[in-house]
Amino acid sequence: MRLVSIEGRLHALVAQGARAIDLGGAASLPTGPCQFLAAGGLDRVSDIIAEAEERLAADATVPIGVDMLQAKLQAPIPKPRMIWCIGINYRDHAAETGRSTERPAEPTVFAKSPGALLAHDGTIVVPPNVTKPDWEGEVAVVIGRRARDVSQSDALSYVAGVTAANDVSARDHQFTTTQFTWSKSIDTFCPLGPVLVTLDEVDVGNLDLTTRVNGVVMQRGNTRDLIFSIPELVCMLSAGVTLEPGDVILTGTPAGVGNARTPPVFLGDGDSVEVTVEGVCTLRNRVSRPG
Repeated sequence: MRLVSIEGRLHALVAQGARAIDLGGAASLPTGPCQFLAAGGLDRVSDIIAEAEERLAADATVPIGVDMLQAKLQAPIPKPRMIWCIGINYRDHAAETGRSTERPAEPTVFAKSPGALLAHDGTIVVPPNVTKPDWEGEVAVVIGRRARDVSQSDALSYVAGVTAANDVSARDHQFTTTQFTWSKSIDTFCPLGPVLVTLDEVDVGNLDLTTRVNGVVMQRGNTRDLIFSIPELVCMLSAGVTLEPGDVILTGTPAGVGNARTPPVFLGDGDSVEVTVEGVCTLRNRVSRPG
């Protein structure tokens, strides 16, 4: 299933993605994406779609779903409680930043503010105090049901789906302290989406990831090369910590970030950034650097 958020409500794409059915409204379930997931709504999506198609078959004049040509998409989870981020989770990225490529005992974990979220086609606005804005294309995971102390073997059963993300980073501030959260949480610095794809359609252990800036490929990676796999991340993060439905996990970025290039390259005014997760979606955003 392929899911999108429109006006704060989770919709399922139907008719080859041309229309979207309002899931909560159709099934008298909570309409907010996090609340819909928490209520077990994913288990009912197939039935909701089937019922809508039956109504359409019975009366072709019945309006079914939203016309996607007219829809303005939000991030698939517009208001997550938490955005977890994993640093240095591809060996080639570790190498380009001068770090050890050996697997550490634990992943590098930090947070991004949910206030940094940005939708597909939204504008990344770089404030004047940031002089080195950088891209980080990533595969993002959305938690589908409450998870605490889950095993690695069961971890994927707690995942609602995957989407594309861009962990935009203020490099001039990131390394001034030992903590990354502030430099990663600037408004608009977390583009996410536009489509959340459930795990019945993808293999999370073999997803191609490509980042392009102004059409030029800057990053290529595949989730099979993650140092800590997605099941491992869900297992580790849930150890003593309750992951809630709608929580987002950014799983790490491969080699090719601007800060590691010679000379370094940073995002400029008018640049276009595209993050493609093959078989899932392409996330596209423009960059604005006022003044």
